[in-house]
Amino acid sequence: MKSYSTTDWNKNGQLRKVLSACKERENSMTLNMSFLRNVFLYKCLFALTFWNHVSLSVEDELFTSVSKNFPEDVSNQKITSLPLLYTKSRQSETDGDWVVIQNTTESLSLSEIENKNVKKLIALLSNFRQGSKLRNLTLTNVSVNWNDLMEMFQTVWHSSVEYFNINNVTQQLDIERYNFDYSGTSMKALTMKEIKITDMYFSQDNLYKIFADMNIREMTIADSEMIHMLCPSRKSSFRYLNFLKNDLTDFLFQKCDNLAQLETLILQKNKFESLRKVSFMTSRMKSLTYLDMSNNLLRHDGAGVQCQWAESLAELDLSSNQLVDAVFECLPANIQKLSLQNNHISNVPSRVAELKSLQELNLASNRLADLPGCGGFTSLQFLNVEMNSILTPSANFFQSCPRVRELQAGHNPFQCSCELQAFIQLERRSGGKLFGWPAAYVCEYPEGLRGTELKDFHLSPLACNTTLLLVTALLLTLLLVAAVAFLCIYLDVPWYVRMTWQWTQTKRRAWHNPPADQEAILQFHAFISYSERDSLWVKNELIPNLEREEGSVQLCQHERNFIPGKSIVENIINCIEKSYRSIFVLSPNFVQSEWCHYELYFAHHKLFSENSNSLILILLEPIPPYLIPARYHKLKALMAKRTYMEWPKERSKRPLFWANLRAAISINLPKGDENLYEETD
Repeated sequence: MKSYSTTDWNKNGQLRKVLSACKERENSMTLNMSFLRNVFLYKCLFALTFWNHVSLSVEDELFTSVSKNFPEDVSNQKITSLPLLYTKSRQSETDGDWVVIQNTTESLSLSEIENKNVKKLIALLSNFRQGSKLRNLTLTNVSVNWNDLMEMFQTVWHSSVEYFNINNVTQQLDIERYNFDYSGTSMKALTMKEIKITDMYFSQDNLYKIFADMNIREMTIADSEMIHMLCPSRKSSFRYLNFLKNDLTDFLFQKCDNLAQLETLILQKNKFESLRKVSFMTSRMKSLTYLDMSNNLLRHDGAGVQCQWAESLAELDLSSNQLVDAVFECLPANIQKLSLQNNHISNVPSRVAELKSLQELNLASNRLADLPGCGGFTSLQFLNVEMNSILTPSANFFQSCPRVRELQAGHNPFQCSCELQAFIQLERRSGGKLFGWPAAYVCEYPEGLRGTELKDFHLSPLACNTTLLLVTALLLTLLLVAAVAFLCIYLDVPWYVRMTWQWTQTKRRAWHNPPADQEAILQFHAFISYSERDSLWVKNELIPNLEREEGSVQLCQHERNFIPGKSIVENIINCIEKSYRSIFVLSPNFVQSEWCHYELYFAHHKLFSENSNSLILILLEPIPPYLIPARYHKLKALMAKRTYMEWPKERSKRPLFWANLRAAISINLPKGDENLYEETD
């Protein structure tokens, strides 16, 4: 940025000095020297034009240098946003004078207006009579007395200013009655923002009447904590009124007939509560076309309450209030654009009063669960239902709303299911009527699909066709039943079921009918399970070597220890339960014997039911895996997990084999074992 000399920055001050000198010289002239006075005035006007030209050229140069450092869209804005860069340097040299923010032929913007310089400002503004080129005046940071403030308004009122903006005003001292002269003004629009009234006790007429009776087209009073505004005392020429961000209530403009020419009324961010009273307020505004009541506290409970709106009202903004479904009973009949965004609406009643002229409806950020129909909105063209609670939108929306050209339904918690498939296909048929597709249409449920765009969500016809799904499920069930039946037969499941049943029945009889001679004590060191084809080895080798010493080892053998009269299964179970160990002599003959399989099953059942370590496996002969039937899967598991003993072919190793086997079954049986044994024998 270029640097400027002090002379450049002081040109505006020199301009004021020239004007002051001109005025002093003019006052010194006598009335009879009119000719000389006119000549001198021409010279003053020439000097004024010259200094304005110089100031404008310097300002343009500053604007050009600053705009190079800003984006193109910023450089095209008004220069009023730029002089803040040199406000401090200007203020330090004025010694209490106001700060010039903008000074061009048609626009003047000043800041820091106080009591010490307000008289000088009024004197300056009095020079801009009607016919001068000044059109725009902006005053910022004004802190003056009430009478000075009114005198300033009165001076501007009779000047050439058409657009007067005054921001951040602090009124000092008491508000008194002021006779404002409303005649002869060029003003078209007045904008006041951040007005602070320090007088807590004043007559409303002294303040509000001055502004209510201004015969201008546009007036804005914003962010000023204004609690009321009087109705104009005569027919008003207001076309535009903006009371943004104040404290106005339902009492505003009630029974006011003097705003018949008002077209636009903005009451955003106030404290209105009754929608019905708002409707009656507008009923006397015969030309009102736009009304903004957003960000208030509006409610309407219905209950047959009648509303009366201006017939000319075409656009209504009721967003960010506390309205519910009953609001549709209190709407202007000729409304064309309606915003109900951010309320508490959960449903659009089907019997809503017909709004035949309604073209745009905004229902975003409410509680809708589905798309509304167009039964009462026959001319609807644009609908916004974003950010509601719509899970599965109706697919027949465009059939009930044929005139809708754009539907905004994104940012809803869509549930990606079969019901949503029809809505996704609707987008393809609508020809691009869904606004924001596909980025704004994302799955929210189920959890696994969260974040997936609807265009990427697909389900097979089988998942969404109930009839086809039932037929497929039936076929799969039949296949499953057939597979289970085959596996049961292949794995001999019926046999296991039968054995389990016999085991259960035996146990039940033992519990209900305990034998008188039965005691819950061990009677044998081991129960021997073997195939009849291996009986020679058992009788000639196993039994003699274990029972070699009389009374040392007691073995349970079916030929001598099974009790006559009992079933084989009961005898097997009793022997296994009364034996410390169960010895299984394994060989190809063993896996071919069904009774051996019973004995192995019951012993294995005891192993898991009692959490014991009672099985001893003796591999008499190697068993090829292909010889083991499928139902002997437990035997395969036991041989894979447990250590088994192999019968040695070398005689030299057999003494060690018998010693290990005797050690495995060695236990001191309780007393009385011998007698019990003799009884069973």
